[in-house]
Amino acid sequence: MTQQLNAQVFAYAKQLTDNAFKAQSVALKGLEKIAELQFQALEKQSQVASDYIAGALETRDIEGLRTLWEKGSALSRENAERAVAVTQEIIAVTQKTAESLTALAQEQQQAANDAVSAPVAAVKKAAAAK
Repeated sequence: MTQQLNAQVFAYAKQLTDNAFKAQSVALKGLEKIAELQFQALEKQSQVASDYIAGALETRDIEGLRTLWEKGSALSRENAERAVAVTQEIIAVTQKTAESLTALAQEQQQAANDAVSAPVAAVKKAAAAK
């Protein structure tokens, strides 16, 4: 009896650790994708800013300053649009990660329910057979 109980406890513990490993893997993949999106956005923004500064250093007259002002306004708008787009992508990745983690939790719960109900059903069947 004790051996059977130990086997069930060890099986459940193994299943729990396997699912915890899967959950950690899913979470880390989501974090990796989010970090990648943020680094790409930072890289693009740094490139645009350095191009803008280079243009500002080359400005020598009032017309160049006017052009630089207009370019700065356009770049600000583009940066805001890019930030919104990256935020939307991050939210999508986060939502997908949460859905995957929810699915793993539901699988774990179903497996636990099955593990508990199987021995009970076996005992009921054995009792009915007597």
